[in-house]
Amino acid sequence: MTLDSLPPEGIASHGEDIPEDSFDVEPPYRPDPDDVAAVEKFEDRFLDRELSWLRFNQRVLELAEDQRLPLLERARFLAIFSSNLDEFFMVRVAGLKRRIAAGVAVRAASGLMPTEVLGLILGTTRGLVERQVHVFREEIVPALADAGIELVRWDDLDREEQKACKRLFKDRVFPVLTPLAVDPAHPFPYISGLSLNLAVLIRNPKTGKEHFARVKVPPIFSRFVPVGNQRFVPLEDVIGEHLKRLFPGMDVLEVHTFRVTRNEDLEVEEDDAENILAALEKELLRRRFGPPVRLEVEESIAPQVLELLISELGISDQEVFRLPGPLDLRGLHDIADLPRQELKYPAFLPVTHSRLAEVESAAPVDVFKATRRHDVLLHHPYDSFATSVQRFIEQAAADPHVLAIKQTLYRTSGDSPIIDALIDAAEAGKQVLVLVEIKARFDEEANIRWARKLEQAGCHVVYGLVGLKTHCKLAMVVRDEPDGIRRYTHIGTGNYNPKTSRMYEDLGLITTDERIGEDVAHLFNNLSGWSRNPTYDELLVAPDSVRTGLVEHVHTEIAHHQAGRPARIRMKANSVVDEAVIDALYLASQAGVPIELLVRGICALRPGVPGLSETITVRSILGRFLEHSRVFWFENGGDPVAWIGSADMMHRNLDRRVEVLVRLPGEDNVSAITELLDLAFADDTDAWVLDSDGEWHRNGGPVHLQEMLIDEQRRRRNA
Repeated sequence: MTLDSLPPEGIASHGEDIPEDSFDVEPPYRPDPDDVAAVEKFEDRFLDRELSWLRFNQRVLELAEDQRLPLLERARFLAIFSSNLDEFFMVRVAGLKRRIAAGVAVRAASGLMPTEVLGLILGTTRGLVERQVHVFREEIVPALADAGIELVRWDDLDREEQKACKRLFKDRVFPVLTPLAVDPAHPFPYISGLSLNLAVLIRNPKTGKEHFARVKVPPIFSRFVPVGNQRFVPLEDVIGEHLKRLFPGMDVLEVHTFRVTRNEDLEVEEDDAENILAALEKELLRRRFGPPVRLEVEESIAPQVLELLISELGISDQEVFRLPGPLDLRGLHDIADLPRQELKYPAFLPVTHSRLAEVESAAPVDVFKATRRHDVLLHHPYDSFATSVQRFIEQAAADPHVLAIKQTLYRTSGDSPIIDALIDAAEAGKQVLVLVEIKARFDEEANIRWARKLEQAGCHVVYGLVGLKTHCKLAMVVRDEPDGIRRYTHIGTGNYNPKTSRMYEDLGLITTDERIGEDVAHLFNNLSGWSRNPTYDELLVAPDSVRTGLVEHVHTEIAHHQAGRPARIRMKANSVVDEAVIDALYLASQAGVPIELLVRGICALRPGVPGLSETITVRSILGRFLEHSRVFWFENGGDPVAWIGSADMMHRNLDRRVEVLVRLPGEDNVSAITELLDLAFADDTDAWVLDSDGEWHRNGGPVHLQEMLIDEQRRRRNA
């Protein structure tokens, strides 16, 4: 999509009315075709999104390598690196392989063919996992040992520890193991994705014939087995040393661990399904049989065993990763959870937002009364989710004056108090509409369970629009008050999940603004019924208006700059990939508009390219919390506007999801966002900076944004 292919209507057509007398503004800025051509002549102006993602995971690995961080947090970042890489192969690499197999040889926006991208992914990944192995073996394991936490192998155990492991194997592990042999009567077994397995080479002493068998390491047990005094041994070592019990009468010749990653991306043909729920359940059954995309093996594996695995799994040599054991470092999460607070980040407790805080009474503040006085702009996890958003829903469920609650649920925790509150509200006779996105990747089964539980309680449960994921974060409470019906609305950037709210950085707005409330009411009607209202006053809604609305804002900043008025663009997102948005930013940069981007993950924009993006800087901040909020801020000629919401600048968000951005009402809310961005973009704030070649370099600034915000929160609590 190019700039000149955008629809001719401007922001006003999507509900934003810019008064004509605000700045003596001329009609909305439209790019000259020559200007568009000046952007598009840079054919290599987009970085590859897959390689950019790998650079993001490299930044996670650099946190594990950072000796300034607490030791157990470094171990956790190694586990996060592994989990991230698993999902990347299950989804992105699997998609690439699917396109290659289907013969869909379409160049990416970066100019690379799928086969070229796959080759670069595998090569880059190999280098990253080698770095991971090095930091684990050469830094983390010795440092843990110095701190009294020992990760050892079987041969390092003393006699008593080996006896204890033998009892554990006999009493608990052995009963659940199932050896699977491979011979003419036993075909090669199915190897489930991400399972850890033992490839066992055995020999019949009578015939001298060798056989292959597979033993799955049971995932129900801890990955690292405690043997006392904070000493741990990998579970596969314990199993490997007792295989004679599984193969009595046979000689165990060799034992090697291996692990397969499979395509686990879902494909639900919704248009052909009478029932989306049933279609998804069928697809979940198919998911575990997806084709392999990666094979990890111990580097000591016997050549004939590796050859058998490659042949039976149908995987290429390029997709084999030979590594020192232990494989699958996701288990380091258990080590990081050990009760050694001195080896972790200092304890952190969110505080109640000042406008929702109890003053004299011990009773919780009435969220409705507080919100009527003033909007509440929340910044999680620094502001408590439990005493704001969760309390908002719980009080609505219990309030006899509340007539209806409407809410979207994309991901939530298994024991969510929000689910319980919605059930209570329905059982109390309130109208409760819950829009459950059952296609939230890797949370599908949990969402199906909660959808049925809500339906059984009498909630109206809908699954959104066919062909679109509903990703927006909305809650609306309709309350009968003395002066009439009032809508209370929450719009956020993160999920309604009490657990992740303590780890994810997100923003949210609770407001009684009538224009916002009316927009959200219309949107819920669009999602639950047959109405189709694509225009809103205070919202940008994908797939109708987020892209065009933001691009129009960028064009407006160009017009301000050319007229000599203050102009600047700041965006904060998880990913910036969409070509139309990037091209608009390039156009603004060529016009001289200063642009600052804060991107946690993927960034396909090349900053600092002469003649294209000289005024654009791109930063990334990673830390103990996952930066998750999306913010779009524009100087607007000296009268700044800020939008927050659920949308990233990616095709899936802008074209295949229902996403919502809300324009923050009130100067104080916009000022709060301005101050937050000032801190993030300050020269002395620690961050990674992107160069025009796609490489990220840490600036080593002395100020850590998240720690600064935690310190501010502590000062508020102690004030």
